[in-house]
Amino acid sequence: MDEALIRRLTPNVLGILVRRGADFAAAEDAVQEALIEAIRSWPADPPRDPKGWLVTVAWRKFLDAARADAARRRREDLVDEEPAPGPAREADDTLRLYFLCAHPTLTPASAVALTLRAVGGLTTRQIAQAYLVPEATMAQRISRAKRTVSGARLDQPGDVATVLRVLYLVFNEGYSGDVDLAAEAIRLTRQLAAGIDHPEVAGLLALMLLHHARRAARTAPDGSLVPLAEQDRSRWDTAAIAEGVVVLQAALSRDRLGEFQAQAAIAALHADAPRTEETDWVQIVEWYDELAALTDNPVVRLNRAVAVGEADGPRAGLAELATVDATLPRYTAASAYLHERAGDADTAARLYAEAALHAPNLAERNHLTREAARLNTRGRG
Repeated sequence: MDEALIRRLTPNVLGILVRRGADFAAAEDAVQEALIEAIRSWPADPPRDPKGWLVTVAWRKFLDAARADAARRRREDLVDEEPAPGPAREADDTLRLYFLCAHPTLTPASAVALTLRAVGGLTTRQIAQAYLVPEATMAQRISRAKRTVSGARLDQPGDVATVLRVLYLVFNEGYSGDVDLAAEAIRLTRQLAAGIDHPEVAGLLALMLLHHARRAARTAPDGSLVPLAEQDRSRWDTAAIAEGVVVLQAALSRDRLGEFQAQAAIAALHADAPRTEETDWVQIVEWYDELAALTDNPVVRLNRAVAVGEADGPRAGLAELATVDATLPRYTAASAYLHERAGDADTAARLYAEAALHAPNLAERNHLTREAARLNTRGRG
């Protein structure tokens, strides 16, 4: 069984059933049943047209369920509309599914889960493992999301920004279980970029590629976190960086700057520097200014303060940091870094230790604890 083929075909088959009149929840159930049937029969008797086979079987499963459900008798007139078996139309309904799964009535968590199931073709078990929750919990989340969007009609242009936020959430989950969500997010964003001509879609794809290119260098062999400044840049994926830069340049040439394009431009400047010391921090600050003008996000101001500290000196960075909300996540870590750069090791050590207590994950907590210990040891020496 070709799992990659199944995952590629699943959203197309689901989209076809929805276009023919099936509501989303019933169509998704029918597609899952067809996939189970495919797992049973394909190894011994693979079809010549896998997509056509799945469409035919899923449609029949849907009609069987429609007939059996008294509350859905109004759909029985669809029986006469069953298409003759044969090659499936080449129309790609995946784009419709993106917008349906990113419906504004869904919570971000539900939108992500539904996107991975309906568009990504992942099983409920795989999604549950990736999010470290019981399979039953994830099944309930997906079922509720399906019910929510079942009556939705996409008769208005979809909200691209919402779709992109969902894909970015998927990307930031990274890796857990047997599903690499960062790689899956890149695959899905490529798919979206192939179906819609939008500079921010390209901007998000570029951002993902540029961030993902540094993945191998982000952790040491013992699993500890390696900050950007200390990473072995020879381990960065130069092909992914080159692709990300090309995609970004094409998007920027459209002169319709958006948040993801600006973030990608910052990532590209980091990727372009052969050594940390050669990073163009002045340009990075300028891009943070562009980003701040596009979004009222306090995290952008926090990151900009650190960039100012690199471009104009740590005292200038601390002055910028003083204008930022001190309750933001990673504020204390940023303050510790800038104080260390300014030569105040005692304050930096105390702040690193304080930041470790509020770190969002174990790897970051361990890194901040080591930074505090390093400065304390140096002070005793």
